Amino acid sequence: MISTLVKSALGRLRIIAFLEGISYLVLLGIAMPLKYLAGLPQAVRIVGMAHGVLFVLFVVLLIQVATERSWSFKKSLLAFISSLVPFGTFYADAKWFRS
Repeated sequence: MISTLVKSALGRLRIIAFLEGISYLVLLGIAMPLKYLAGLPQAVRIVGMAHGVLFVLFVVLLIQVATERSWSFKKSLLAFISSLVPFGTFYADAKWFRS
């Protein structure tokens, strides 16, 4: 299944959206508590860097897919905003990225 997703820009967006969503949840749910409750700021540095790279990839792929598929500005903007909300990329995948 993954090999078929990698072949298209939309498939790559779906993969990166999933990974970006997971990294965001790990950052908020694990790394941040480790930093502030256990005094381990290194967790935020590592997970934060991974999340940042995945976020940039998400935005680049979102622009590519929106251009290729002639998405409206509203749909593109909502897909972008989904990456800023916890669990948002999972919703976006179910709502917009499966066509």
